[in-house]
Amino acid sequence: MSTPAVPAAVPMTHRQVLEALSGLLLAMFVAMLSSTVVANALPRMVSDLEGSQAGYTWVVVAMLLTMTASTPIWGKLADLFSKKMLVQIALVIFSVGSLLAGLAPTMEVLVGARAVQGLGVGGLTALVQVVIASMVTPRERGRYSGYIGATFALATVSGPLIGGLIVDAPGLGWRWTFWVGIPVAAVAFVVLQRTLRLPVVRREVHIDYLGGTLLVAGVSVLLVWVSLAGSSFDWVSPVSAALVATGALVLGVAVYVEARVARDPVIPLRMFADRTTRLATVASVLVGLAMFGSTVYLSQYFQLGRGMTPTRAGLMSIAMVGGLLVSSIATGRIISATGRWKRYLVGGMVLVVAGLGLLATIDATTDLAVVGVYMAVLGLGLGATMQNLVLAVQNNTAQADMGAASSVVTFFRSMGGSVGVSALGAILAHQVSGQVATGLGRLGLDSPSSQSRSIPDLDSLPAPVRAVFEGAFGDSIGTLFLVSVPFAVLALVCVLLIREVPLRTTLDHQPPAAEPARDDTAVTA
Repeated sequence: MSTPAVPAAVPMTHRQVLEALSGLLLAMFVAMLSSTVVANALPRMVSDLEGSQAGYTWVVVAMLLTMTASTPIWGKLADLFSKKMLVQIALVIFSVGSLLAGLAPTMEVLVGARAVQGLGVGGLTALVQVVIASMVTPRERGRYSGYIGATFALATVSGPLIGGLIVDAPGLGWRWTFWVGIPVAAVAFVVLQRTLRLPVVRREVHIDYLGGTLLVAGVSVLLVWVSLAGSSFDWVSPVSAALVATGALVLGVAVYVEARVARDPVIPLRMFADRTTRLATVASVLVGLAMFGSTVYLSQYFQLGRGMTPTRAGLMSIAMVGGLLVSSIATGRIISATGRWKRYLVGGMVLVVAGLGLLATIDATTDLAVVGVYMAVLGLGLGATMQNLVLAVQNNTAQADMGAASSVVTFFRSMGGSVGVSALGAILAHQVSGQVATGLGRLGLDSPSSQSRSIPDLDSLPAPVRAVFEGAFGDSIGTLFLVSVPFAVLALVCVLLIREVPLRTTLDHQPPAAEPARDDTAVTA
């Protein structure tokens, strides 16, 4: 199948890129803020709405699910329509979801509103990468990745702090953690309208409705299975078998449609003929599982396992985000200067494995300074890994497929994160409920399943019972990181197998047929 032809893109000047980048970074900031500002408020909001550990997990998973399922569709739309218009539509959808989440009277409404938020966030996270790839060559992209890393770090550091202050402030409360992002989204909308000027590629449009629907349905069924297994039904049960079989069947049909039926598929399977794309995609799934699946529960560890306020728990995230910021800026600039990226990708994955392994040793009594050092190691690894996986794929992708290719990496990373959050949330709930039951039994108290699985309000508990819950959450968190380590090791293996191709200095990728046929000529060069 031939790649659709597009007009040659003209690189923008540094000033033009920075002007356009300002609006894009605001859009990315609001997308990242939507997760981080809520993180430290989750225990409080779930407690206020009388939710359970499963409810806590679903507030996170609902957003991840819709974000994940919609990402490849947003990316494909970016190859067909105005990227600027799509980013602005994503901002509007995100704002509507945020408004509804802040007004939610029940856990069910909150989960639904988070799903709407996820649709907008899926568009923002996918489209920002696509737009930047349309403006800047791969070789120069590293110098701008520092700005992206700084935005990510700012949202990650300020989000928990802002969220903690809002939750603790009299007269505000957790509902304002959803509303605080709406003004930022409005500013991003206006800035993009004034600064982003990209040529709209006119081409015949064939929207793959069937493939997109099947893809979303198959992924959603599997994520529902992972989210509910272990709580609503057993992992090994007829219900589990039915959900897995249904999800696999629907995805199998989706692959057939994309390969044989769709005229312009959502995920062009021709991209996976490239070895780098295949390995980077697998690595993205594994990195997402290890990263999202383990770190999302750190706020529970600090608040419920160590008795911190949301504000103090937010301050603890500075260690990991600081490491991420330093490594993303440093590696981005070095890669732009040298055109070589694999060594930093490998080094980053080694640090991710080491950081997860170190965090697997923490419990309710570990010195907080030691926990901070371990988090910094993990942050250093993530900063050198996440953006460079996308860069490796973009370097081998034609401009006509840039939206689909960029979103595929984000899609599979988010899918891994959704699976990780769900599966590790089930593991955490099982371990905590078991330890709570044992601890309360020693005190001569009954432990109904509903009590041991609920998110407690520690301030309302008697001191001995509070100590039981704190010990249960504090001692269980290490298991989540331990379970994540093998997946990070597999991601490291995938990265090691990727063949490095020096970053090109043009916006569009020349197909392999236009390159010298013999490898030895490339070696002598």
